Amino acid sequence: IRAAALLANTGDPIRVRIIGGGSERAALETLARELGIADRVTFVDQMPSVEMPAQYHTFDVLAVPSRTLPNWKEQFGPRATVEAMASGVPVIGAHSGAIPDVIADAGLIFPEGDVNALADTIRRLQHDAALYTDYAERGRGRALALYTHERVAALTVDIYRALLEPAITPA
Repeated sequence: IRAAALLANTGDPIRVRIIGGGSERAALETLARELGIADRVTFVDQMPSVEMPAQYHTFDVLAVPSRTLPNWKEQFGPRATVEAMASGVPVIGAHSGAIPDVIADAGLIFPEGDVNALADTIRRLQHDAALYTDYAERGRGRALALYTHERVAALTVDIYRALLEPAITPA
């Protein structure tokens, strides 16, 4: 929301949609009002995961501004990261936990907690159509190559097979 306010204040077109509930929603709604962008921020209640693909197709970009806390760190990144990439939506993620590894070179990474860097990264995608298309295509390719149910299942089977094979010892 703070990055969106920076963009709005410089005249960049920006709209934010936050999907889900949680204990921070009221504070985020208040923040949007205080920053004067409440009319640009839409809050949508949590929805079943099967409804999310239709949502991704309405996004221009997915921003994942996760922050590491003393008792929590991204282990894979929100599932939304991979789902958005599979939908051809460019992804911007914080350098938090496993997010950089999941996105790799198929999206843009900004320093965790750096609101200015997030705003600048969004602005880059807004104003560079070739860059936008490149990350949309790279993200989709990465998601289809690494994160489909079939690919994850095959890797899981490979791990089980390796664990079940008897150890071969030299004679």
